[in-house]
Amino acid sequence: MGAQLRVYRRRIRSTKSMAKITRAMELIATTRITKAQRVMRAAEPYAREITRSVSALAQQVKDHPLLMESENPTRAAVLVITSDKGLAGAYTANAIKESERLSALLGNQGKEVLQYVVGRKGIAFNQFRGRAMERTWEGITERPTYLDAREIADALMDRFTKDSETEDGVDEIHIVSTEFVSMLTQHAASHRALPLEVEEVEPKVLEAEQGGPLPLYDFEPSAKEALDQLLPQYVANRIYFALLESAASQQASRRNAMKSATDNAEELVQNLTRQANQARQAEITNEISEIVGGADALAGASAGSE
Repeated sequence: MGAQLRVYRRRIRSTKSMAKITRAMELIATTRITKAQRVMRAAEPYAREITRSVSALAQQVKDHPLLMESENPTRAAVLVITSDKGLAGAYTANAIKESERLSALLGNQGKEVLQYVVGRKGIAFNQFRGRAMERTWEGITERPTYLDAREIADALMDRFTKDSETEDGVDEIHIVSTEFVSMLTQHAASHRALPLEVEEVEPKVLEAEQGGPLPLYDFEPSAKEALDQLLPQYVANRIYFALLESAASQQASRRNAMKSATDNAEELVQNLTRQANQARQAEITNEISEIVGGADALAGASAGSE
């Protein structure tokens, strides 16, 4: 067997082994997507209702300190949700790009950006470039819990409640996460969590958008005290839902990446098999030519001796 044919067959074996691994990872990611979607859908009603409640309170309390924008914002906290593991396509890269875009925008507005990073990939990205990070969290991106979200929210709220000029606080909190659109589509996006952005919308428009009449709330002891209790829960829930949505997006991105890798490996095996067959045919042709040439030489020598 020729050396070239041995090389082709060795590459075919290694490519087939790689295809088995990527196929298994694709199946595992598919299973995890289903679980992540189930948890995300279960958390969605509460996230929707607490947002409606806080919005209703914000309409009543216009001068709450957690709702009012600073006249001269100087510092902003940016929470970036990345992954703990690789092989997820452009999932982490897209989140980091959105974070870089947001940081550049805030920097152009004269604000100092404080990075809060979730996921080993995002942490490694900043460490490699020598960038400072205020807080980091690892090992929670695939199966986030509400306790994880609460810990992150407490760290952010602690800085937000401090004065940005005298107590090293922050004026804004932004969240960079990946929105789960479908199994094939996920978008990295950024949202401002605090100060809360309240939009003046007509009640009839809200009722039409939400598919039902708006609830009427009675606040006791007061709308301000209710808002004091709800806003930290709102921020924690928003971070929790962002973690859940990012977890589903991560698995979907990993599944798509592994499927593409498996398809590419199978295509490569076909090409290598074709090249190996061509090399084998060339060897056979060469051997036949050598046999025919040897036979002709023997026949010529025999004829000359006679």
